[in-house]
Amino acid sequence: MAVQIYLKPGKEVPVLRFHPWIFSGAIARIDGKPEDGDVVEVYDRSRQLLGVGHFHHGSIAVRLLSFGPAEVQQRAFWTDKLRRALAVRQTALHPGMSTECYRLVHGEGDGLSGLVVDVYGNVAVLQCHSIGMHRQRMLITEALRETLGEKLQAVYDKSYESLPPKYAEQQQNSFLWSVEATPSDQHVVRENDVAFRVNWVTGQKTGFFLDQRDNRQLLSRFVAGKTVLNTFCYTGGFSCYALRAGATLVHSVDVSAKAMELTAQNVELNRPFSGQHEGFTEDVLRFLKNGDQTYEVMIVDPPAYAKTIDKRHNAVQGYKRLNEAALRRVAPGGILFTFSCSQVIDRELFYHTIAAAAMEVRRSVRVLHHLTQGADHPVSLFHPEGAYLKGLVLYVE
Repeated sequence: MAVQIYLKPGKEVPVLRFHPWIFSGAIARIDGKPEDGDVVEVYDRSRQLLGVGHFHHGSIAVRLLSFGPAEVQQRAFWTDKLRRALAVRQTALHPGMSTECYRLVHGEGDGLSGLVVDVYGNVAVLQCHSIGMHRQRMLITEALRETLGEKLQAVYDKSYESLPPKYAEQQQNSFLWSVEATPSDQHVVRENDVAFRVNWVTGQKTGFFLDQRDNRQLLSRFVAGKTVLNTFCYTGGFSCYALRAGATLVHSVDVSAKAMELTAQNVELNRPFSGQHEGFTEDVLRFLKNGDQTYEVMIVDPPAYAKTIDKRHNAVQGYKRLNEAALRRVAPGGILFTFSCSQVIDRELFYHTIAAAAMEVRRSVRVLHHLTQGADHPVSLFHPEGAYLKGLVLYVE
């Protein structure tokens, strides 16, 4: 029998509005002694079942997987969830030969708080952000096999980096299932017919940043015959799109030598193209401040500057300094793609931060596009926190 959790009066309202998180302060009592990752049932004070989810000792005490009764320890539950998620991707993305990598499960956006599943060709990569989800990984693997059928050849668990540290000490990343006895740790996959080498064992996140797909495609409309600077380039996604779309010169910058090696490999994968490419292993802010060359198109896509509220002020100052330096290097009439993936920096705050940077450098700037993550990273209408990526395309006079 599942542990039963009862909420304080009024604390059921967010759940009735389909928000999947139960905070510890909302709990009146717990009937039982759940361990981290246990399945629990959540009730209001009148003993009405509100939902079923995974328990954790922390600020977010329960991540709901259903609003109402559910057999979350049965494979049928996971198969149903995955089939619903796949239907969204087939509707919004149409994965196929030109795009064979996509996010199949995006946490709360697919009703599976704590789980990410990315697909690279015939390999699915799991990343669990909660102990409860990680304890279900073999059921999830079985459901993936049932949902994707013969298209799926392997399932890799890359959860070590995203799990609570004490629990993660007892875990390791590994293949959960594979058709082959010794499966490969990388593939060359295509996204909008642009080729990328993805390594889910050594790469960041699950191996690639799929959330920028639509924004990389949009970049292609601005770069023909132009000079381009791609900062924080990681695997060179924006660089490869720019070269394939006819940029005359692309400079890629990242402080990581490994990232620059990956960028060079991906650039070579996408030949032939007419433009020139050069990589710089250097701190981005130093590169921007120490040079004087201007670029007609620039991409500023830094890692998250803040992951908690108490770091938000410093993050805002960091985004402001970075974008000031970038705006000084954009040629007159040029284009700046600028992003933040910090969840605690909301869209309005990011906008005002970029406006402050533009005022500091005293340049007239127009907003051409407001950007977000791709459609395979859906956001639940009832969980707006899932809209973490925000960006602007700016015309700089």
